[in-house]
Amino acid sequence: QVQLVESGGGLVQAGGSLRLSCAASGRTFSNYAMTWFRQAPGKEREFVSGISRTGSNTYYADSVKGRFTMSRDNAKNTVYLQMNSLKPEDTAVYYCAARDGMVIVGMKNLYNYWGQGTQVTVSS
Repeated sequence: QVQLVESGGGLVQAGGSLRLSCAASGRTFSNYAMTWFRQAPGKEREFVSGISRTGSNTYYADSVKGRFTMSRDNAKNTVYLQMNSLKPEDTAVYYCAARDGMVIVGMKNLYNYWGQGTQVTVSS
C-alpha cells in the first residue's frame, strides 16, 4: 500500500502562484509513476501532469503546459506541482495519484493510489 497526502492548496488571485506537495509513505516511492489530477465542481476528474519514476520524463495537459511544473524528490518521497500564472479556470480539488510502473496519461482508472485532495481556488 501507498499512502498519499497532499498539501499546499489555498486561495490565490489570478496571476499568482501556488506550490502543491504530495508526500508518500509505504512502499518504495521510486517504483511509482506519479500524477496530479484535478476535479472542478460538476466536472470529470482530469489529468493535469505526470512524472516518471526517476523524474526524467514529465507530461502535462495542454491547459497547463508552460504554467505548471511537476517534479519529484525520491529521497523525500515527495512530488511537487509548481503552479504559476494561475487562472480562475484552474480552480479545483487537486489530487495526487500513483501507479506501479509507467505514467499513463489521462487514464485515472489505472492509478491505484489516491490522496484526499487539496483545494485550489483562484479568484478573478
